[in-house]
Amino acid sequence: MNAPETTSEHLGTVELRIPSKPEWVAVARLAVAAIANRLPFSVEEIEDLKLAIAEACTMCIQQGGGTESIDITCEAATSHLRVEVRDHRYRERGDAAKRPSVIAVEGEGLGIFLIQALMDKLDYSVDPQLGTELVMTKRVGA
Repeated sequence: MNAPETTSEHLGTVELRIPSKPEWVAVARLAVAAIANRLPFSVEEIEDLKLAIAEACTMCIQQGGGTESIDITCEAATSHLRVEVRDHRYRERGDAAKRPSVIAVEGEGLGIFLIQALMDKLDYSVDPQLGTELVMTKRVGA
């Protein structure tokens, strides 16, 4: 039997688009840290979030096939922070109905393993046609 989900108040959504270049990953890290700092996360949890975001952005850059930008969406709630990181192909070509929920990445690298260890939930897909998308959730007090 599944435990009932607790209700969570939505606190806001922040969207960020950065160039798909390694030198811009620090901007994503700082933005997510600033958002996480508004929730009752510990300093260690915020550092975990920053590392997970850096790994996700790096995956998008490596798998992006020359896309110009990476889109990052942070949805803050009283119980969690949900972060989507995707290369721009999802916005250009992606149709929600056509998107795969998860496509296994051959030879899943250290990045996926690290993100799974740092976050409470990770869904991701890497598709040469549709692009790369990672959806990560970190629960407050987990």
